[in-house]
Amino acid sequence: MGEFVSVEIVDRIATVRLDRPKMNALNRQVQEEIAESARLVDADPGVHAVILYGGERVFAAGADIKEMAVMSYAEMAVHSGVLQDCFTAVARIGKPVIAAITGYALGGGCELALCADFRVAGESAKLGQPEITLGIIPGAGGTQRLPRLIGPSRAKDLIFTGRHVDAAEALSIGLVDRVVPDSEVYTAALELAATFAEGPVAAVRAAKLAVDHGLETDLDTGLEIERLQFSGLFATEDAKEGMTAFAEKRRPTFTGR
Repeated sequence: MGEFVSVEIVDRIATVRLDRPKMNALNRQVQEEIAESARLVDADPGVHAVILYGGERVFAAGADIKEMAVMSYAEMAVHSGVLQDCFTAVARIGKPVIAAITGYALGGGCELALCADFRVAGESAKLGQPEITLGIIPGAGGTQRLPRLIGPSRAKDLIFTGRHVDAAEALSIGLVDRVVPDSEVYTAALELAATFAEGPVAAVRAAKLAVDHGLETDLDTGLEIERLQFSGLFATEDAKEGMTAFAEKRRPTFTGR
């Protein structure tokens, strides 16, 4: 759909594919195409799960440093808002999102992976937030999403030092959820996405919203978010089908309504 970002939908699974040679540097055009793709798959009722994929060699090596280096404070004050909005569009996809990580996921590439619900990495993958080595800090969610995922101390270690972590360490600290041979990354992500493809999309969206929004507030407010999402699902045909199928001891057939 874009020059550097495409969307392919097969069997209810959308693959958002980055393809900007040679390292998938995330310049402004790529960022905007990612956001457009995110909005497209979120709105498409035929999509039940999403894979973010940079290809067999690299997920995304980070922002386009040459593009950023010439920006003034005034320019970056505007652009940083656009940058965050583009990544937030991915985080707000109301469907399960899996980042299939090969090669490098650094800086903006790591921040993009953090917007996914699950991360599958190849054995030789490298992840990190090396912005500090450029005299700056992560600006696309790294200082916020990373500590929420792996805890503040571990996040500060990666952000303050700018060091890269290999797939094994990433797995041990919870930065990725699964490590597989490099050649099997996309297949593993596809298998995971397939587990959601036949599910009740309204219920999955509600669950994702409840978890994500609940984490940002106190327990009582989170419980109210859960209550509203839970009760709202009783207006869906899928809820009726799911409970009827349970009573009749058969597999449910969900329609997304």
